[in-house]
Amino acid sequence: MKISKLLSAVFAATLLFTISCRTDDPIVEPQPKGAYENGIFLSNEGNFGTPTATVSFISDDLSIENNIFSTNNGGAALGDVLQNIGVNGDNAYLILNNSNKIEIVNRYTFKKVATVSDQVSQPRYIAFANNNYYVTNSSGTSKYVNVYSATTNTFLKKIDLTNAGERILEASGKIFVQNASFGSGKKITIINPTSNTVESEVIVPNGNIQKTISTGGSVYTIASTSTDSYIYKLSPTGAISSTITLTGIANATNLEADGTKFFFSSGAKVYSMDMSTTTAPTNPILTLTDTSWSSLYGFSVINGKIYISNANGFMADSTVEIYSTAGTLLKTVTAGRGTNGFYKN
Repeated sequence: MKISKLLSAVFAATLLFTISCRTDDPIVEPQPKGAYENGIFLSNEGNFGTPTATVSFISDDLSIENNIFSTNNGGAALGDVLQNIGVNGDNAYLILNNSNKIEIVNRYTFKKVATVSDQVSQPRYIAFANNNYYVTNSSGTSKYVNVYSATTNTFLKKIDLTNAGERILEASGKIFVQNASFGSGKKITIINPTSNTVESEVIVPNGNIQKTISTGGSVYTIASTSTDSYIYKLSPTGAISSTITLTGIANATNLEADGTKFFFSSGAKVYSMDMSTTTAPTNPILTLTDTSWSSLYGFSVINGKIYISNANGFMADSTVEIYSTAGTLLKTVTAGRGTNGFYKN
């Protein structure tokens, strides 16, 4: 019995020592993947016909770093007209419209991974599905979507469109292509990414489509006339499942969604509204003092902040204003030439 008690005491002491040691073990924090792991990428398209496109990065403390592609790739120029940035997996895909190429970089370090130019002609926007990426091209009379393997970056297929190929996005397992450009057009094409074929088309009944977005697995598009505007919700089959009429709000554009709210602009005014309501807002949350054509050249709402760029007529670098979703100015920074988009990383 005495031996048994002794062994029990030794076991208890050993267990207590082990637990104590484990408690004192250092906590290993996850290592950062790179300097750009958290923040916002800005696409600066540059002046047409010159290789002045750049990418900027706004960190969580709202400080900005410009020209990050050149900085992290030996001073190399990015190209001519950065139209769009897509983020997928560990990579960011930079769509260079007038350079007819896609530059692929690591999204955390911005080191170059690959350049894709096969079958690329005036590329516009990018979306991702089924380990492939889809790029709209609008070159003269040729309008199509190119499909590439995200693993090998090889060209897989061209899907012809009957109208312009502009914004493209994935939702509910389908690819939606906006066939309206520069404020003109009423159609959206739906592609099945399993067969990579056109499945259906939808025509909005009122207004010209201005911008199409995906949020919460659903697709919304804003269309407008010179008197009223409309937000349409599309089902995966392309049916219009609901319509919000923005009575008295003319030429609305720049549709965004953040949390449970829509945001959009009309002229120099920015509005917000609950996504669950059908009543148009009566008052804007902010009104810009500059009413020139380039004062709302870029517009996004990300994680409770509104990002607005003024391209300054492409005569100077863009001014970017950052607001709260209540319309309070938080900070103003200077980005690259012609800031046209903001993308969460």
